[in-house]
Amino acid sequence: MSAKIAAVPHQAQLSRPQAVERKRVGISFSLRVNQKHLTQFTRQFATLLDAGLPVVRSLDILERQCKPGLLKIALGQVKEDVEGGASFSEALARHPAVFDKLYVNMIRAGEAGGILDEILARLADYREKSQRLQQKIIGALVYPIAVITIASLILGFIMIFIIPRFEVMFKEMDIQMPVVTLALLAIANAMVSYWYVLLFLPVLMTFAVRFAGKTPAGRLLIDRVKLKIPIFGEIISKSCISRFCRTLGTLVSSGVPILEALSIIKNATGNQVVAGAIESVHASIREGDTIAEPLRHSGVFDDLVVNMIQVGEETGELDKMLIKVADTYDNEVDVLVGAMMSLLEPFLIVGMGLAVGFIVISLFMPLIEIMKGVGG
Repeated sequence: MSAKIAAVPHQAQLSRPQAVERKRVGISFSLRVNQKHLTQFTRQFATLLDAGLPVVRSLDILERQCKPGLLKIALGQVKEDVEGGASFSEALARHPAVFDKLYVNMIRAGEAGGILDEILARLADYREKSQRLQQKIIGALVYPIAVITIASLILGFIMIFIIPRFEVMFKEMDIQMPVVTLALLAIANAMVSYWYVLLFLPVLMTFAVRFAGKTPAGRLLIDRVKLKIPIFGEIISKSCISRFCRTLGTLVSSGVPILEALSIIKNATGNQVVAGAIESVHASIREGDTIAEPLRHSGVFDDLVVNMIQVGEETGELDKMLIKVADTYDNEVDVLVGAMMSLLEPFLIVGMGLAVGFIVISLFMPLIEIMKGVGG
């Protein structure tokens, strides 16, 4: 069942309290909308509209059950704007911090075609699949990061607090220390003397990367480096391509013009290298070319993507083919994430074994000399 928005006389919009406008201006820009809550709202909104409830009534229900935050504030103002005569998409567009261009343009296409409930359901599907892919990648990184962090803290404690005690003992006994022991003591002394560097170095590196990422050249360089990292770079590349194909397919199937859809996607890929390829596709299509050829020459999209998109253009089912490509790449990302986890675990074990083995051998070699001296 399609949703319709009943028009309200323009005078109602003029008679709204001015406090509403002040309230909109007063929203804190530090607030961020919870993407999971926004996806839940989209799914529930589609269900209510499909059940035959009017837009304003649906917004009222969902606003009341929404948790306090930026989304709840925005929904209240969207409801008031729609009651005042604005279209639903116009009301959403007034809150770019909550509803991005992709969201607003799909809603606008749904209003134009009289299929708002279907578009909302399609948008909810898109957001759920995108978030599921993102959660898989983040979840795969939690384990190695946790292991590396804990291992670094343990090794740091040993090097700073335990090793210096052995150095004092060795010096008191005046024994000749082997090279590996001297190297271990030198590392421990450096960590004791410059512990603050080790503590603040990750923070400084993080700030440096973020600062560089604010410039176009720096952002492009960082994104190029990300794509070159073994396995992880391939995961990023396939994730960006999947996001591009799923977003473009969703927009095209919703009736958004291809050029407008590409303009929206360019800022939603999360990688400047891929965004540059999409920009070249946009310019090529504007000159009358197809989508497949500029993708082929970009060097970012592989032959599978290009050929499937070309088939979609030739058969007139570009949107369906793009969704199929996105599903294929989502599965490949799952496989790569599993492979990365399988490789990381033995690497971490071997790395920890080498570090612990180096410490043990470095400490026990002088102890063996001491025992020989005592035995002699």
